[in-house]
Amino acid sequence: MTPQRRQLVISLTVSCALFMQSLDSTIIATALPTIARSIGESPLRLNVAITCYLLSLAVFVPISGWTADRFGPRRVFSAAIIVFTIGSIGCGLSQSLWMLVIARVVQGMGGAMMVPVGRLVLLRSVPKSELVRAMSWVSVPALIGPVMGPPLGGFIVTYASWRWIFFINIPIGALGVLLVNLFIENLRESTVRPFDLIGFVLTGIGLASLAFGFEAGGRGALSLPMAFGLLLGGGVCLWLYVLHARRIDHPIIDLALMRIPTYAMTTIGAFLFRMGLGALPFLMPLMLQVGFGLSPLKSGLITFASAAGAMSNKLFVSPIIRAVGFRRVLLVNTLVSSGFLFGYSFFRPSTPHVVIFAALLAGGFFRSLQMTSLNTLSYADVPPSLLSRATSLTSMAQQLSQSVGVGTGALLLYLMLAIHGRAASSAADFSFAFAMVAFISVLSLPFFLRMSPDAGAEVSGRAVPGRMAGD
Repeated sequence: MTPQRRQLVISLTVSCALFMQSLDSTIIATALPTIARSIGESPLRLNVAITCYLLSLAVFVPISGWTADRFGPRRVFSAAIIVFTIGSIGCGLSQSLWMLVIARVVQGMGGAMMVPVGRLVLLRSVPKSELVRAMSWVSVPALIGPVMGPPLGGFIVTYASWRWIFFINIPIGALGVLLVNLFIENLRESTVRPFDLIGFVLTGIGLASLAFGFEAGGRGALSLPMAFGLLLGGGVCLWLYVLHARRIDHPIIDLALMRIPTYAMTTIGAFLFRMGLGALPFLMPLMLQVGFGLSPLKSGLITFASAAGAMSNKLFVSPIIRAVGFRRVLLVNTLVSSGFLFGYSFFRPSTPHVVIFAALLAGGFFRSLQMTSLNTLSYADVPPSLLSRATSLTSMAQQLSQSVGVGTGALLLYLMLAIHGRAASSAADFSFAFAMVAFISVLSLPFFLRMSPDAGAEVSGRAVPGRMAGD
């Protein structure tokens, strides 16, 4: 097999594993009422299955880098897929709420390792010159998983047993383990840093509290005082972790990575941009169904346009970045992508569905370009010895930004209900929410402005004016 084909196989292997995790985190939502009837529980109580999965992700993501250094990324990635698949089997066989909860926690443990370690496998297996193309495939799952999850879940529970929502992960997981062990080398670090137990406890409690506070508070599952208490407690734990990390040589989340300009700017800018991205899969289906009165199936067929748009740009990402550079792509594309988010605020029940579909299709193209650029540039200047720590910190930030995005979207809707004294959201409420998350995404622009014009030139393959080859 040629090196190019091997790199493509590795990219697709990692991408499929990440898609399995991304899809599973949203597909269950549509099936909750059906699952609840099957195991004799109320749909409201079954929300704990979603919450426990998110908490498990938040707790175990920080240790992924240390685990990969200790046991090797191939072994950990393969084990993560196996653990996730075992958790999926447990979910499909569950006969009670607590069986489902335990299985979801196991799934979360596997998912927490799959995302950062999968990226680490890619970073260590693919040359920097090919990283843009590889990352363009790996960025797809985060975009299409949340979009495909609800309609696919609705389709499965309508025409088959809800248990197949989880059983479909079995062949994907088996294929993933086979491909990982055939094509990925187990490149381990020669020295392994000591395990930071105090840091693990502080980040685990902090991230879990923040993720749960934003997610449950956004759904209205907690009262505002309880949600605020969780957010405050999580913030305090993370503040204590920052103080702790400054005093030790090998913290579990290495904040010294923020001294690397490209990593710092993309991490902070991406956090703000992803807040809008995280709110979109929550707001759009809700607007189409609650605000416009569409059925879940029609809503899913329309929102699938975002996934199609994300898939359509794979041939264009590398040439675009090579032609104009990362900085210019991020600056222009932030405005374009935020413009599409703002444009969605003009949708009305009378808007032709073909117009909505076309706007989501085009928006998906540009959001995918943005995420590929951010995911690639963030690692461009990270030394190989720090890659495992960088993937842990990046995954932690992404997990938190998505939770904050959903919580922000829900909070904006609740704010409009309180102002107008209504019990149900109207189309106008969603217009306000989309306008606000678009504004939040634009706030990432100053961080991209601070980048050097030749940021990531080695990765993009773009010739820098005034610099001779070989310099």
